[in-house]
Amino acid sequence: MQEGGAWSGPAGAEAFAAVEAATDWLLGYPFVFEALSRRIGEDGVLVDYGCGPGRVADRAARVLGARVLGVDTSAEMLALARSTAAAVAEFHLVRDGRVTGLPDGCADAVMCNHVLASLPTEEAVLGVFAEIRRLLRPGAPLVLLTTDPACTGLEYASLRVGTAGAAYRPGEEMPLRLRRTDGSWQEVRNHAWPVDQLPDLLRGARFREVTQRRPTVDEAVAVADPALVERYAWTAERAEPPLVITAALAA
Repeated sequence: MQEGGAWSGPAGAEAFAAVEAATDWLLGYPFVFEALSRRIGEDGVLVDYGCGPGRVADRAARVLGARVLGVDTSAEMLALARSTAAAVAEFHLVRDGRVTGLPDGCADAVMCNHVLASLPTEEAVLGVFAEIRRLLRPGAPLVLLTTDPACTGLEYASLRVGTAGAAYRPGEEMPLRLRRTDGSWQEVRNHAWPVDQLPDLLRGARFREVTQRRPTVDEAVAVADPALVERYAWTAERAEPPLVITAALAA
């Protein structure tokens, strides 16, 4: 979930919920769920850190059978999630960098999808990682989904990354255009975090065994919704997949 800007307040929460996210549902979320399925069972507790309007958390609960807890910095996002994400067990607000109502070591796994893009500094990124580490029991996994800020100039089905030919420094503002469910496009300001820097940041926040994967369209055929696979040609997604799954274990 993006803090402030386009997603702030009740109108922002509704706008975020109207983002189509087809590329994410092809090359992102199914692979996040796949990675989590190897590490968490039906009795496990999964935290969705930055759950936004709850669509991904709800789907994770139904796919994995885990007890999913959604957390977010936005009270408006959580209000929307409570009204729509019926399979999510609980929702908690992040206040001053800490998840309210959740004790240390309460989670068997955490997923964190596109949250880093809202963070402007390395200190802020490390703060989020530290709070996620607090929630995880030792040895439990974190699975991150991020957009590669180097994938500029390509027309993906549901997003346009940055400005063609531009190179972005860590934390630098970067425009991102997102396709809405009505076919229109919305531009938001994100922050670029090069994917090759994430392993060192995670190790600095007391994570170990960091791995990265860039899912492809061919791999998605086995895990994504077949109707979605057939919906678009996925030309850019085939040429240069834009999403990266980073997984690590709490030390």
